[in-house]
Amino acid sequence: MSMPFYVSPEQLMKDRADFARKGIARGRSVAVVQYADGVLFVSENPSQALHKVSEIYDRIAFAAVGRYNEFENLRIAGVRLADMRGYAYDRRDVTGRGLANAYAQTLGTIFSSGGEKPYEVEIFVGEIGDAPEDDQIYRLTYDGQVADEHRYAVMGGAADTVATYLREHYTEGASLADALRVAVAALGHSADDKGGSVDRVIPAEDLEVAVLDRTRTQPRKFSRLRPARLLELLGNRGPAVADTAHDGDQAPGTASPVITTDDPADPTDQESGATPPLEDPTTGEPPTAPPLG
Repeated sequence: MSMPFYVSPEQLMKDRADFARKGIARGRSVAVVQYADGVLFVSENPSQALHKVSEIYDRIAFAAVGRYNEFENLRIAGVRLADMRGYAYDRRDVTGRGLANAYAQTLGTIFSSGGEKPYEVEIFVGEIGDAPEDDQIYRLTYDGQVADEHRYAVMGGAADTVATYLREHYTEGASLADALRVAVAALGHSADDKGGSVDRVIPAEDLEVAVLDRTRTQPRKFSRLRPARLLELLGNRGPAVADTAHDGDQAPGTASPVITTDDPADPTDQESGATPPLEDPTTGEPPTAPPLG
């Protein structure tokens, strides 16, 4: 009878951590930036169907990098938890801190369990308050660690390079347009083999951008920025904006200033005169009204 190989707990945890970090580093970075009126989420994501940034609840957003199926399961679990807590108690009882703690317990349990591989994901949970100092950004790593971030944060891909660019160019209390230009330029900034810097031009249609905007009159503060709106905000001054829009997009400077969301469940989130679709274009499910507080 052969004896099983012995692996020390320290070595086992190190191997699992290396495995998770390599998987996360293969993805594209996600940047979160605070601006004057809320929190901005920016990612390079050519897919129009698989989102890295999503809404969790009224004032709470979710962003992730890594394996899509794994962080999508976490997103769905967070939505269900928020809905159940808001329905059973009050909508004000659903907080970003509570969701971050729940995610931390789940990721920590999975990472320390020897029966399955660790999740190759990192998560942002963002929540806006009534004032900029009340905004909260939580970063959760693959092993369940929670960090409270301020001003800006980056995860996935070349996170160190992007964070360095943001550290040098970030401005406190910037407008949405200025914060967006800095974030997009940071995502396009990378180091070459010789130690120099290379700035890529990221087309607007390859960007996934969403905001938690405290100035919105609706209870739901989450909105996605469409390519036409991105072109208007970025203009031709940033290094990471396409010169032309796709067919059907409005030209720069002529787009409506309204920020819209892709969630058809809330008719108040649609542009004036638009009719909500009969089903969700992503899930195919009919729209449902949010539970009353």
